[in-house]
Amino acid sequence: MSKLFFDLQATHNPHRWYLPITPEICVGPTGNQFMFGGVGMASAVAALERTAGRPLIWATAQYLGYARPGSVVDIDVWTPVEGKYNTQARSISHVDDKEIISVSAALGARESPFDSQWVEAPVVPKPEACPVRHHWRGSEEGVHSRMDVRFAKGRSGFDRDGAAEPDGRTILWARPKDDLAIDAAMLAVMADFVPQGVGNALGRNAGGNSLDNTLRIRRIVPTQWVLCDIRISGVAGGFAHGSMSLFAESGELMATASQSLIVRVRESAEDR
Repeated sequence: MSKLFFDLQATHNPHRWYLPITPEICVGPTGNQFMFGGVGMASAVAALERTAGRPLIWATAQYLGYARPGSVVDIDVWTPVEGKYNTQARSISHVDDKEIISVSAALGARESPFDSQWVEAPVVPKPEACPVRHHWRGSEEGVHSRMDVRFAKGRSGFDRDGAAEPDGRTILWARPKDDLAIDAAMLAVMADFVPQGVGNALGRNAGGNSLDNTLRIRRIVPTQWVLCDIRISGVAGGFAHGSMSLFAESGELMATASQSLIVRVRESAEDR
């Protein structure tokens, strides 16, 4: 098993896992940190893959609450249908009796002569030629400090004020700073970068709190960087909807993601 971005631990029960919540997997201002939603989904994905013994096909998460540093998230996995080629599964991540994230998923693989993609990676400069993203709050801890993110299209933080992207599109390169393989769990972490596109779409220092996230795996190939092509479909009533295509450096489409979120416009570094 590959090394993970987080410290997922097994128990004596093969259907139960646990995740200690430390500042390294959290976001938010000092004193009000909480587990990054992408880590919550990624830890469930890792638990599902390890329980089923099969690779992820798709997973959809609904975010129900927050897990704070110092707490422990228990992840319970059910596999009600185990077929010849795929397993239908679900998980509940909870702190004591408080549900944090529920995930439904399918896992498996089968032989097929077909291997094509019709979504092309955008033509953008290589990561080394793109500006490094600096977190708008100036945070030097948590998830954002552990990811190397370079913007190929769009801006970050207050640099987005008055500079809306007319097509609602943000394109960025991302990789973990630690020596970690790109797997389904790592793609699940990156899939939660969709809210970064909201600020560029609006031309404001904006993001949001995810309500859900769906990750669909096509094929994972070796790559150091992942090209995240984020498209915000629309914003209304205080909510936004967006999607992402995740490509390897070779242009291989590895996965797609989509989510809805509560829009948050940040007027100062103290705002969440």
